[in-house]
Amino acid sequence: MKRLEGCVALVTGAASGIGRASAILFAAEGARVVAVDRAAAVAETQALIEKAGGTALALEADAASEADVAGAVDKAVSAFGTLDVLYANAGISGGFKTFLELTPQDWLDVLSVNLIGVYLAIKHAARIMVPNGKGAIVCTASVAGLRSGAGGAPYSASKAGVISLTQTSANLLAGTGVRINAICPGIIETGMTKPIFDHAKARGTEGKIGQLNPLKRYGHPEEIAQMALFLASDAASYVNGQAFAVDGGLSSSHPVTGRWG
Repeated sequence: MKRLEGCVALVTGAASGIGRASAILFAAEGARVVAVDRAAAVAETQALIEKAGGTALALEADAASEADVAGAVDKAVSAFGTLDVLYANAGISGGFKTFLELTPQDWLDVLSVNLIGVYLAIKHAARIMVPNGKGAIVCTASVAGLRSGAGGAPYSASKAGVISLTQTSANLLAGTGVRINAICPGIIETGMTKPIFDHAKARGTEGKIGQLNPLKRYGHPEEIAQMALFLASDAASYVNGQAFAVDGGLSSSHPVTGRWG
């Protein structure tokens, strides 16, 4: 039996990268998927799902807008009857300004999408899931939220906030049957990390990306999608309030470039 057979899943940030890979995988595993993104390319995600024989609905919406998030959840319910799975994945990098160049607006821009946006998704998914007595919520955090060195200050702080929000929400929803967990990806080739990959390709150093983790490589969106699928499925029925690093082992140690032997 498919792992999400009969479920309705909403995925934010679904126009590309981890969100698109997850939406496609969820659909392949039997879910009816509502793919949400502020980018028009979210329609391509719907088309890919339908081409493979799945069921999907694409919505253009801003993860930082409560009206948009509430509307997306309502649309999922009106189109498919309920909401069983939420993957709050939408996020932005915040750019590459140095620490002293950052402005309060830079911080607000990142926090509004990466942290407040996740809260809004949880809030409006929970108003459907709690009365149903069940539901699975997955959030995209980052290894940058675990320790320094993996992102800028606003991005890292926002992702640390997602981890805390996951833990807090799991306890605030205690006894409701709703589970919530977070994924902390390492370096993954997505639209967000494209500048890093483009720069490395231009220098001929693409092979060095990910060299600090024990697997000595970067990851792919589909690898994060597999963890999201597990956490969204009944296979993770006793997993709650946790943040899982999916990073090739990067966060298992303080990274070093050399090795003994």
